[in-house]
Amino acid sequence: MAAFIYPNETLFLEQTELAGPYGHAAITDDLKLKARSAGLWNLFLPGELGGAGLTNLEYAPLCEIMGRSLMAPEVFNCSAPDTGNIEVIARYGSAECKARWLEPLLAGMIRSAFAMTEPNVASSDATNIESSIRRDGDEYVIDGHKWFTTGATDPRCEIMIFMGKSAPGAPDRHRQQSMILVPTNTPGVKVVRPLPIFGYLGTLDKASEVIFDNVRVPVTNMLLGEGRGFEIAQGRLGPGRIHHCMRLIGLAERALERMCRRADARSPFGKPLATQATTLERIAESRIMIEQARLLTLKAAWAMDTKGNKLARTEIAMIKVVAPSMACQVIDWAIQAFGGAGVTDDFGLASAYVTARYLRLADGPDEVHRNQIGRLELAWYRSQPAERTGGASAPLAASAASRAGRLASQRFGID
Repeated sequence: MAAFIYPNETLFLEQTELAGPYGHAAITDDLKLKARSAGLWNLFLPGELGGAGLTNLEYAPLCEIMGRSLMAPEVFNCSAPDTGNIEVIARYGSAECKARWLEPLLAGMIRSAFAMTEPNVASSDATNIESSIRRDGDEYVIDGHKWFTTGATDPRCEIMIFMGKSAPGAPDRHRQQSMILVPTNTPGVKVVRPLPIFGYLGTLDKASEVIFDNVRVPVTNMLLGEGRGFEIAQGRLGPGRIHHCMRLIGLAERALERMCRRADARSPFGKPLATQATTLERIAESRIMIEQARLLTLKAAWAMDTKGNKLARTEIAMIKVVAPSMACQVIDWAIQAFGGAGVTDDFGLASAYVTARYLRLADGPDEVHRNQIGRLELAWYRSQPAERTGGASAPLAASAASRAGRLASQRFGID
């Protein structure tokens, strides 16, 4: 990071601006070669799928370090949406699909996109998706209108994972959807435009609007099987969410560092900014919030490693609420410390804030995750006798220490 990433950030931003949404910064190609030769490559991927074989808990601090720079994740082949797409293709793709797209993705030679969100429905509820996947002999016919299709305008994007309804009449709303691989150059695929996010035209994650009109792909492109799309989505989004949160902690750490250095360097009204109570309070609160978010994220990573993604869904949902909001606040305070300079991109704070704010919506908005957390919390207490948790009907004379011990053991695996 110190030798190759930080010194090239200005060049990366310049090249990204010049290339626009339909290009990419050439410096990333050079740095990817260096990262791969150093063995710092595909760190997110389990060993059985050809990756570094790190646990989520082991990967977390590395992901945080990469998150300090918006350019770093791609350099190490650890950026969205490729990470999630790689795992999906590795687990559920046919041998033919793996040879055609997984191998070049693992090598960092191509990029990919994920087409799930739609402009005409409330896509925070994935069962609302209206795009269709219809079988016709040895092919599937795909029709739909997508946006926030991350990476679609990138000229290196050669494959998309498309989510649509293959059985809209199925009684189980979670078995109506399927996921299928769609090569970007397939007739009928039209990348309409880069989607501006706070005025950034595709420079952050190349969010795009895409129309699929009578697109035909072989039946072998189906992932896992018809009606399994929602199941794949839940498995894919779990690791993706925690990766976003890990990176946001690194982004917030860098913003705090910049805030501290700026406060030491500026003296408005004859008094160092670093001595003013408001500044000191914001620095202190930032440190507290970052540490809280990091510990909760590490707990979620541990839970995923020990219990599996499904049983760790409460922890994953909690960090998805906590980390983006924390990063937004810390970065906002850093912007205030920089004054007018903070809203330019000379110090990287404006793009950092946009990233953090966008991630309060990506992979599910805060409200959806809060509702899930609330339902899961209620369900757990409903499953336990009040006497075991010290609830309202428990005898007051019961041992509080005993109750607390049992509760910790049941919920957190703590003896």
